[in-house]
Amino acid sequence: MPALDDIFADYELLDADDRYRLLIDLGRDLEPMPEALKTDATLVRGCSAAVWIYPTIGDDGRLHFLADSNAAITKGIVALVLLTVQDRSAADIAAADIEGALAPFDLRNQLSSNRTQGIPNMIALIRQTAKRYAA
Repeated sequence: MPALDDIFADYELLDADDRYRLLIDLGRDLEPMPEALKTDATLVRGCSAAVWIYPTIGDDGRLHFLADSNAAITKGIVALVLLTVQDRSAADIAAADIEGALAPFDLRNQLSSNRTQGIPNMIALIRQTAKRYAA
């Protein structure tokens, strides 16, 4: 996956329709999540579309998240959120300003409220997971 800054550099030059396409492409580029991991336990609550996030931890102690959604644009939003935390230490993720990293994308004004309502829940789940692993 490209760096968040690189994605934003492209994103800010695009019109609304092309921004949707960029998000859909980001979602397509997500690492596949095995169907067996898409359970009630990995489901993010409060999203209008189904979103699943599953953490793994590497030998180096870094967290890697597998994620998926049943909606293409939502899957792209998940990919964008993961770009802020992927393959970082649990302590780094717990302390990360995920909302600040995503702020330049102005998703709340770019997308419908249905598409963005679950973002805080995704972020909260990622933070809770990181805090659990950091403890």
